[in-house]
Amino acid sequence: MLVLFFLLWVIFNGNFTLEICIFGAIISVTLFTFVCKFMDFSLKKELHIYKKSFLFVRYVFLLIKEIVKANFGVIRMILNQREEVQPMLVTFHSDLKTTTGKAFLANAITLTPGTITVSLEKDQYTVHCLDESLAEGMDNSEFVTYIKKLEE
Repeated sequence: MLVLFFLLWVIFNGNFTLEICIFGAIISVTLFTFVCKFMDFSLKKELHIYKKSFLFVRYVFLLIKEIVKANFGVIRMILNQREEVQPMLVTFHSDLKTTTGKAFLANAITLTPGTITVSLEKDQYTVHCLDESLAEGMDNSEFVTYIKKLEE
């Protein structure tokens, strides 16, 4: 967050001079100290966020890959007129610990074409799938693996 404060200071100033850098560093440290003292934040948490940022970027690329793959699957399903589509509701449990991780998984399922997270109650997900082929392996997908790593 300290780096973010400093970068925002430089961006909002529009120039990059020694004077702006010195004032930006002082203001950023002051603001960071305030956040640490009154908003339950610490340098340890910030370092943890930086360590997890690479994994989060990999998660985003996985999400984009799965969205594209599911788009082609749904297009194939639509264009293949002789195949009967079998919509279904799937219920499964996940062992994700944090509410953020659970919300990440629910959003990833909803963003993937052909599936919608209908409800999330504690550890139980209810998902509507456009076809039964889309319901396979939802409880132990790559999304769950990446989100578990992010939760550590």
